[in-house]
Amino acid sequence: MFTGIVQTQASVVGTLLNEGVMRLVLSVGNEYLQQLTIGASIAVNGCCLTVVQFETSRSDVVGQVSFDVIDESLKLTNLGNLKCGDKVNFERSVTFGTELGGHIVSGHIHDMATVDQIVRTAENVKIKLVLAKDWSKYVFYKGFISVNGASLTVGQVDEDGFWLHLIPETLSITNIGRTKMGDKLNIEVDQQTYTIVNTVEHYLRKNTLNRID
Repeated sequence: MFTGIVQTQASVVGTLLNEGVMRLVLSVGNEYLQQLTIGASIAVNGCCLTVVQFETSRSDVVGQVSFDVIDESLKLTNLGNLKCGDKVNFERSVTFGTELGGHIVSGHIHDMATVDQIVRTAENVKIKLVLAKDWSKYVFYKGFISVNGASLTVGQVDEDGFWLHLIPETLSITNIGRTKMGDKLNIEVDQQTYTIVNTVEHYLRKNTLNRID
């Protein structure tokens, strides 16, 4: 479980694909690897991955952490498009007493959205994302959504997508401000919204069938 509050950006230093599984190696500040254990969960661009190896260095401020990304995750997320030098959003899992500054995020990516428009001003960035209709029904104005692991508030909702309004803090901590037209961003819809929409749809279908009978 995660909060959607990205802690830092890690650098990709290895992407070795072997029989459908990619060994992903990240370089990140040692402070983000303290008290880490093999098997721990970390959200990388919002995708919950299991730590398979890590090392910190006494002579350097940067350590490394490795994950195995299976074919299902490669298909549903943008992790399969990563190359050395890319920056990814990095969040350790929630621990007891963690401040919940965003919203509850599972790390299970539902789909990817495509960057359709980018509007830059002196301090802020607006990005329009196009999302498949199967998932856009869970996106509402002022609702929560996780984009590349960052908990964000939905801006204007259009027929074919929605807008994000990114403040300087979000731009500095996450990799979303680096996106270009056509880029794919990982999307996890809000679980509460998902449950409510599905419950209402199930209720309406059930009552429609009952009237027909």
